[in-house]
Amino acid sequence: MQSESLSIFLLAYLLVNVLAFGAYCWDKIAAIEGRWRVRESTLLTFAFVGGSLGAIVAQQLFNHKTRKEPFRTYLAAIVVLHIVLGLAALFLFSGTAAFLLKTIS
Repeated sequence: MQSESLSIFLLAYLLVNVLAFGAYCWDKIAAIEGRWRVRESTLLTFAFVGGSLGAIVAQQLFNHKTRKEPFRTYLAAIVVLHIVLGLAALFLFSGTAAFLLKTIS
């Protein structure tokens, strides 16, 4: 059951990152062609709900929204948040936290 949950999580993570990447790609093409654009709040939402890796890769690959403030700062904050949460999850679910709590008690 645990491996099934992990598989579902990884699939969802992949999906949201592909969607984030696609939204950045769409917005860059729309910017070049002068068409309808994706709202910045939508791009940041994709990043916030787990698509920060896809957002950063697309941002760097397409050189899109790399100088626009405060967008750039918000995206960087989301990436830092995801790194901290990821490290915390690794710490908590690896058994290290339980070992440390057992040792302290």
